[in-house]
Amino acid sequence: MIEINSYEELAAQLGKELGASEWLQVDQERINQFADATLDHQWIHVDPERARVESPYKSTIAHGYLTLSLLPHFWNEIIQVNNLKMQVNYGMDQMRFGQPVITGSRLRLVATLHDIADLRGICKAGIAFKIEIEGQRKPALEGIATFLYYFNKV
Repeated sequence: MIEINSYEELAAQLGKELGASEWLQVDQERINQFADATLDHQWIHVDPERARVESPYKSTIAHGYLTLSLLPHFWNEIIQVNNLKMQVNYGMDQMRFGQPVITGSRLRLVATLHDIADLRGICKAGIAFKIEIEGQRKPALEGIATFLYYFNKV
């Protein structure tokens, strides 16, 4: 895990891979809980018997937004940003789903500092991310997540 305490320390990572998270299995229970939380109970996600027969994947698949929602968990395994007043999610750019996540698959995040700017004392950091599926060439999801970091003055 990389530890960051200031804008300057983060800026020194520009263009570098920040790391990879641990693998996390996406099981049917997690998918069902996400369906309950989002009220999205489409059968391709929550009906294993029907999916075995009717789905081209012969299995249920994770919601795309479930995959996206794992980003903060994975991000916190890669980096620890200290000395903050607060952090704000600012935006997502160039986000695309590369392939479905078959139930039981394991995912991880690989992240690179894509860009960084000092906005009058606020750090705007663009993180190029790929959520990879173990054993697959194409990622489940990739894009650029932008965070605003409000560092305390030292």
